[in-house]
Amino acid sequence: MSVDENDSMAPPLQRRTSLVLLLLLLLAQAGCGQSSAPRMVFAVGGAPTELAFWEEVVRDFATETGQPVELLRRPADTDQQRQALIIALKAGMVDPDVVLMDVAWLGLFAASHWLAPLDGVERSAFFDRILEQVDVHDGRLLALPVYLDAGLLYYRRDLLEQFGYEQPPATWQTLLTQATTVQRAMRQHDPDFYGFIWQGRQYEGLITNFQEFAGAQGAFVSASAPPYRLALDVPQNRAAWHLMHDMIWQYRISPVFTYTAMQEEETRRLFQRGKALFARNWPYAWALHQQPDSPIRGKIGVTLPPAPAGGERASALGGWHIGVSRFSDVRPLAQAFVRYVCSYAVQKRMVLQLGWNPGRQDLYNDPEIRQQVPHIHVMREALLSAQARPLVPYYPQLSAIVQRSLNSVLAG
Repeated sequence: MSVDENDSMAPPLQRRTSLVLLLLLLLAQAGCGQSSAPRMVFAVGGAPTELAFWEEVVRDFATETGQPVELLRRPADTDQQRQALIIALKAGMVDPDVVLMDVAWLGLFAASHWLAPLDGVERSAFFDRILEQVDVHDGRLLALPVYLDAGLLYYRRDLLEQFGYEQPPATWQTLLTQATTVQRAMRQHDPDFYGFIWQGRQYEGLITNFQEFAGAQGAFVSASAPPYRLALDVPQNRAAWHLMHDMIWQYRISPVFTYTAMQEEETRRLFQRGKALFARNWPYAWALHQQPDSPIRGKIGVTLPPAPAGGERASALGGWHIGVSRFSDVRPLAQAFVRYVCSYAVQKRMVLQLGWNPGRQDLYNDPEIRQQVPHIHVMREALLSAQARPLVPYYPQLSAIVQRSLNSVLAG
């Protein structure tokens, strides 16, 4: 082929290439125009049963509203969930639009201005004290409680009756008396029986146990005047730390491995095997203790944690809250989804299907819930006085310091 022939063919080839590129561009634009619903993403982690529940919720929301929700599944590990959210929010990413947060994260997320204020929420349906402690920052409602936790004291009702005790302990001193008496008698035929088991390993659960030992006037105490620093070296806390140590080493009603191994599930399994009189745990343990194959089924009761000497009872506040990212590109839709998740009907399903304690206080008097969860009134009482951990942006660092110090006390 000659040079003159190449020159004559070049323009038609360029024209054909340009035409193909134009057609591809038009097809891409047409495809984008066919998207009828904006993309909304909900980031949530948890166990398989929990993720299955959330899949039902987003599917029902899509059916009722025509707005699909993409479920961004996170690991069950809470530290991994928190880290993934921090990366996305710190980068200002538009997704996820809606986030599920542990109560201990809210101080950081609010101080970092990562959450958008929630509009159109009927606040009277929720525990006002919890909203003010946790969800309201600088006068703005930034999150809502989806489900709530509070520390509880589980006890063997049958054993207390057997040894002549009519009521579970209302104070730590009474718990010591009852636990010592029953343990001494039970160990005549079961040397592995303990009076009281709880969470003492170096992790976040140790902090919540410490809150309950210290009572309503202890734990993280804020100064009453600026600069409002948190204080730990107060008499209530010194008494609590001594008591926690002495239950292991002096009274010996708690196992030596409390400070090395005891977390929620270790406590739950030991109590469920019939190896303890009292156990501190979260509400989730109730349903497991009442399973058909549980040795303690029908033999237990639940009450608030005891009060320290001269103080008032306190349950550590736990649970998960829902909010909207400030960087969401579908903020009105995201807020509608938050209101849907926190509606009466959805939260009632959550209680009946998962056994979670609802964030709405108006569900605690629901007849169907009271029948299925007979101790729901105890849970409501605990929530009315539950103590949140400090909602400061540096709480993870603060918690790590206190965990190490307190665990070393338990180790002697």
